[in-house]
Amino acid sequence: MQDGKHVILCIDDDDDVLDSLRVVLEAQSYLVLTASTAEEGLKVYKKEKPDLVIVDLMMEEIDAGTLFVKEMKALGSEIPIYMLSSMGDTLNQAVDYSALGLTGVLQKPVKPEILLKLVGGKLKA
Repeated sequence: MQDGKHVILCIDDDDDVLDSLRVVLEAQSYLVLTASTAEEGLKVYKKEKPDLVIVDLMMEEIDAGTLFVKEMKALGSEIPIYMLSSMGDTLNQAVDYSALGLTGVLQKPVKPEILLKLVGGKLKA
């Protein structure tokens, strides 16, 4: 938390996705940090210690998102992590996301009401 606001790190290689997440989350008074690669996201995480992370499954490498999550867990992170995927519902049914260390999976494009409900449920003041 910074300046009384929860900090959310959004990681995606698509600037349009990052912009849409930022608009929705900042409208609800969250502080949003962004990164366009998993490597950059890890650096931001270590420096800023966000309260929640939203990371794309497929970025510069096909499994960049899952590798990021594994790195987070290796660092001992226990913050909520949501994976963004264009296969969201299919992924939910095919994979035990909690075994990957994820809090949940969000379907792209993310519906603002679903995003805010999930984030708000995890980041109660």
